[in-house]
Amino acid sequence: MRVIADYDLCESNAVCMGILPEVFEVRDDDNLYILQEEPPEDLRAKVEEAVRMCPKQALSVEG
Repeated sequence: MRVIADYDLCESNAVCMGILPEVFEVRDDDNLYILQEEPPEDLRAKVEEAVRMCPKQALSVEG
């Protein structure tokens, strides 16, 4: 599984970070960072929740 962010859509509102801080981080510079682009399979449910909950639909997952 691979996590992808469309940084043109992302508003760095940190909803994804609230769901899965092991994978997503919004830092003091107000930018989103993906800490694990290929997170382990046991995080799939949380990754998919973060993708669904993104207010700007800026996240997606492949694989």
